[in-house]
Amino acid sequence: MNAIVISALLGVLMMLSGLFFKRSAAIQWTAIAGSAILLIGSILELIPAGQNKMFYGMLELHHVSSWFNVLMSACVMLYILLFHRSIAKVGRNDAEYFALIFFVMCGIYLMSMYSNLLILFLGIEIMSIPQYIMAGSDKENIKSNESALKYFLMGSFSTGILLMGITLIYGATGSFDLLSPKFTAVFQSGADPSSLAMIGVLLLIVAFGFKTSSSPFHFWTPDVYDGSPTAFTPFMASIVKVGVFMAFIRLFHLSFIQMASHWQLMMALMIALTLLIGNITAVYQQSVKRMLAYSSIAQAGFMLFAVFSTNQTAWDGMMLYSVAYTLSTLGIFAVLIKMKDYTYDGFKGLGKKEPVLAATATICLLSLAGIPLTGGFFAKYFVLNAAMEQGLWIALIIFAVLMAAVSAYYYFKVIMSMYFYEGDAELTEESNAVEKTLMIMNAVLVILLGVMPGLILNH
Repeated sequence: MNAIVISALLGVLMMLSGLFFKRSAAIQWTAIAGSAILLIGSILELIPAGQNKMFYGMLELHHVSSWFNVLMSACVMLYILLFHRSIAKVGRNDAEYFALIFFVMCGIYLMSMYSNLLILFLGIEIMSIPQYIMAGSDKENIKSNESALKYFLMGSFSTGILLMGITLIYGATGSFDLLSPKFTAVFQSGADPSSLAMIGVLLLIVAFGFKTSSSPFHFWTPDVYDGSPTAFTPFMASIVKVGVFMAFIRLFHLSFIQMASHWQLMMALMIALTLLIGNITAVYQQSVKRMLAYSSIAQAGFMLFAVFSTNQTAWDGMMLYSVAYTLSTLGIFAVLIKMKDYTYDGFKGLGKKEPVLAATATICLLSLAGIPLTGGFFAKYFVLNAAMEQGLWIALIIFAVLMAAVSAYYYFKVIMSMYFYEGDAELTEESNAVEKTLMIMNAVLVILLGVMPGLILNH
């Protein structure tokens, strides 16, 4: 509960800070201090065991959700530290941009703690609406305006589908409460659910498919991620995405696990399409930023394995994937935002000119590809192992491994451009010592997760 209240108050505080602080630096330091307070509040709420119900059972905080909140609070603090200068340069309303980030975090915390479908809806909307503004915050850029409009239209459409699914489930159960006897009688009794309930669940899968940019509901993602200001894209592609996945796995594992055989086929098709379209399309991109957008779709395919597999290993895989993917995405975008040219040619010679940036980008790209000794390797291992423990869909797991091999091709194209081709990579600005130190810390954390994944899992 601390995280929800603190993030909402920080959002209001950041809006007011624009009235009292005339210097952008003061606003940025306020946001950094706010993110530190948010992290401390999340840590104080960390509970060792048991459950804590709030608001008449509409929110339920247990160890997994409280630990997830701590991890996301740490990630958003790192994000603000890495990108606060770039965020302030997007436009004249830098205080409002930081306010939007904290409001998004409020929605993410709601989605990690809900036990009522109405809270799920509120969490998704609180998370989504600020993102529409962030995507179009570069008002003088037509691509930013286009991405905001597309994001708003597709987000509204998916919200309508989500509401329809919730309505049908309410019609079948007579309750929004996931823990109520009426709800469990329909979905956890072991009996086949009614057609009304089944259609409601399928509509929820479609809605979450839109929100997580899973195929065949991914069409908005490349244009939105590519058109949004680069300072906001890593936040939208990592912290927001894993927040939605936490809501996804929480709903389907805690409420619909008894009817898994009814929805796993649709989930398996989504995984196969997401991996295929995301990876194959990324191969043909000429812009590294757009390649990373399709890469985000492919990464969603692996995270879907955590939802698909109904066991404890899936939860471990989701937690590890959330942190490893977020750190890797923040690291590569921290380098990308310094580049003047986003094409592969723009990275030529970066290894000689800026060895710290090149090394950070290399480690993060290796992690996204799932190379051993990086966090991404164990993240992929755990989600695939969770599916293996189910004893089903072995062909799907083999297909995922093959798609991971394909992803190595386009990730290594960037690495080869930095180290094996002559060129003079141009930067928009030089990185200062603090930024380079943060990049090194980010890269070290990625490697640390690849060596000791228990840092995330043994809590």
